[in-house]
Amino acid sequence: MKKNALFLDRDGIINIDKKYVHKIKDFEFCDGIFELCNFFIQKDFLIFVITNQSGIARGYYTENDFQILSSFMKDEFYKKNIKIEKIYHCPHLQGCECRKPKPAMLLKAQKEFDIDMEKSFFIGDNITDMQAGINANVKNLFLINENYKDDENYKDDENYKVFKNLKELLKYLKD
Repeated sequence: MKKNALFLDRDGIINIDKKYVHKIKDFEFCDGIFELCNFFIQKDFLIFVITNQSGIARGYYTENDFQILSSFMKDEFYKKNIKIEKIYHCPHLQGCECRKPKPAMLLKAQKEFDIDMEKSFFIGDNITDMQAGINANVKNLFLINENYKDDENYKDDENYKVFKNLKELLKYLKD
């Protein structure tokens, strides 16, 4: 039986985007992320992280640094009874098949976990997240951007809805 998934971008959705975060001391969870994930856990969704990590290719941090931070992050979720099934990441700059807006990370999760993309959700903070979701046939796409009302590029689109923050999105989902 196909499963439903919640796909989350990392920087800007799970943690505050401070550019190339790779140390635990710099990792700060976004307000509302745990409540949002609990909402989906209660509906039997599997949770995945889909993240571009070009800081690895740029030499700002190593693959091992990324894995250490990912383990910390997963442990913090687990303490709140939230299981992150798997983290998919692209360590490249350009010219690969996995970097968002290409859908390879999402499609890999779909294949590995038998995901129903039409009933799944993808939450990101960048247009490339939305494009990756569209390219992977994810039907429920949400863009989080605190400045969306002031920026023409961050308006609701026929393919996705825009919210100011995770708490606003959660309120929308509960209504």
